[in-house]
Amino acid sequence: MMEEPKEQPAKAAPSAEEELARVRSAFVWRVTTEILTQLLEALVCDTVLNELEKESILEKNLARADKARSFIDTVRKKGDKACKITIKHLQIKDPSLFSQLRLNSDPSAQQDALQKCQPKLKSKLKKKFQRVFEGIAIAGNPTLLNQIYTELYITEGGTAEVNDEHEVRQIETASRKPDRPETTIRQEDIFKDTPGRHEPIKSVLTKGVAGIGKTVLTQKYSLDWVEDKANQDIQFIFPFTFRELNVLKEEKFSLVGLVHHFFTETKEAGICSFEDFQVVFIFDGLDECRLPLDFHKTVTDVTMPTTVDVLLTSLIRGNLLPSAHVWITTRPAAADQIPPEYVHRVTEVRGFTDPQKEEYFRNRFREKEQASRIISHIKTSRSLHIMCHIPVFCWITTTVLERVLKTREGGQLPKTLTEMYIHFLVVQAKVKKVKYNRGRATDPHWSPESKKMIESLGKLAFDQLQKGNLIFYESDLTECGIDIRAASVYSGVFTQIFKEESGLYQDKVFCFIHLSVQEFLAALHVHLTFINSGLNLLEEQQTTSKKSETRESAEKHFYQNAVDKALQSPNGHLDLFLRFLLGLSLQTNQTLLRGLLTQTGSCSQSNQETVQYIKKKLSKNLSAEKSINLFHCLNELNDRSLVEEIQQSLRSGSLSTGKLSPAQWSALVFILLSSEEDLDVFDLKKYSASEKALLRLLPVVKASNKALRTCQHF
Repeated sequence: MMEEPKEQPAKAAPSAEEELARVRSAFVWRVTTEILTQLLEALVCDTVLNELEKESILEKNLARADKARSFIDTVRKKGDKACKITIKHLQIKDPSLFSQLRLNSDPSAQQDALQKCQPKLKSKLKKKFQRVFEGIAIAGNPTLLNQIYTELYITEGGTAEVNDEHEVRQIETASRKPDRPETTIRQEDIFKDTPGRHEPIKSVLTKGVAGIGKTVLTQKYSLDWVEDKANQDIQFIFPFTFRELNVLKEEKFSLVGLVHHFFTETKEAGICSFEDFQVVFIFDGLDECRLPLDFHKTVTDVTMPTTVDVLLTSLIRGNLLPSAHVWITTRPAAADQIPPEYVHRVTEVRGFTDPQKEEYFRNRFREKEQASRIISHIKTSRSLHIMCHIPVFCWITTTVLERVLKTREGGQLPKTLTEMYIHFLVVQAKVKKVKYNRGRATDPHWSPESKKMIESLGKLAFDQLQKGNLIFYESDLTECGIDIRAASVYSGVFTQIFKEESGLYQDKVFCFIHLSVQEFLAALHVHLTFINSGLNLLEEQQTTSKKSETRESAEKHFYQNAVDKALQSPNGHLDLFLRFLLGLSLQTNQTLLRGLLTQTGSCSQSNQETVQYIKKKLSKNLSAEKSINLFHCLNELNDRSLVEEIQQSLRSGSLSTGKLSPAQWSALVFILLSSEEDLDVFDLKKYSASEKALLRLLPVVKASNKALRTCQHF
């Protein structure tokens, strides 16, 4: 009988003393005098060595290599425990050398480090994310995120292609029912594989317009992990913002060094390698990135120092720490900065669905009757209803309507965007007057200081809008005459309008709470400048109105020029600005701003001429998007004649598409796209009489789920 071979005992892991013996020559060759000195000081602190031994190693040996040999030999004589402590200190003091020497990293030590570090990191993130300032940066009363968080509508699919259309135009498109079923995804499942997918999802790009909730989404994801509600297989979440990373543009870090820099808990725990952990890196706000992202430049060593942009591209490509998950958020216009081959999943935050809007208002208003009234009011205005897809606009709306309902000021609730933003500005001025100047609620709210503030913010808003900037730095404020020392007062007083954020280095970054607020203040600045001085800031060669020119003639040219400028924009970047500028021309809106406006402008005749000019433009062959914005402009001017004319024909059944003018066709498309009823089925037979008619109705067909057609041309 053959004797069964005896099972060989598992080979024991080398001891710490054996490890130091193995790397002795490489250590002597590579260690620097600086690191050697730091190691000696650390071992003295841990009472592994005494001061005499330290001095002996440093002073008796003149050459660096001799110091290193003496160091290794002295520590090895102290035994295995001393060698373990030395290896641990080397891992912290010089992660790069530790990695090059391929020293044995004790798994139990890694687990101990995790248990020591993770609770501290979670505590730090909870403190940072559990409270949010809705639209507020550094002042006001924070709200618990879990208390006000409303689930967002997030869709999966699409591409990382650029979309530089005006973001309100994108929201209007998103507010229509999609022409095919969409895959929705919950924030906690952002990295979860879908059935049939063969490769794990390591990189996710989430798109969404300004104020739609991308940042709050990442905060909620982190908070749920911190509070053990989701994704407990993840061991570390490291959230970064591109604003923070921008200030490190000229500096060099290894990936480990960058994590240590922002999350000191990891350094204190002695974690110098993340290969054995499940890690999620979050990079919020790619559209604000000032780093040159060149995906041809990469590194693979987590301990090799390089520029932050190379760290990012290497991490996104999967060359650096391939086991990590990377989540990037961006506005649509910047999505193409990441090559599509490095993105495993593209998602889009679509904001609130109609039920989610209602949930938000019911969460904010505890009184059911008040919440119901606000919801009903918003539904009566298509402009407001569309904008409420954006969470920040919902917050602006609640700020205004809560105040208006409480004081009953101004009679009717605001129905147009211009009215809403004027009320918002007035509310902030009153809050400032009472809270900061110890005034009474009945006092005039436009003090000289407040006027100056709005003028400065308006100039900043317009100048930066012209340049396409939504993020500003101290130099931008100085150019607009804003005293840097008073900047915190500006952001503190008008905090709901203007945000000040401080990064790790306390570099101040400024922005308006939403693009629409910047555009409103920019329009107000252009309006005030024209009314006070006759200067048209929209002219390329800025001129004041001639003395021989009548006021009515100057106004006519001013508003018509604004309409032309907006129509010339290929991507609609002046769409919302134009709505606000025309809305500000109404006497009723100027009355709401009495005190800020020292003189009013625009007579009813001038407004009527602007209305006729817009209708004339609608008779041209404009794109559906441009036509729709012009109808929104007519709405801001309180003219609904074209729309009402078509609506009447639709109601009576007397609509004859064969006799419609181009302007009437535009009105029909506007009505159909603005309908409260979802276009599940659109019957072309009701409207199409010709190929020309079908082409005009294409936007409606695209927005419907199913088009019934009997026409051979289509």
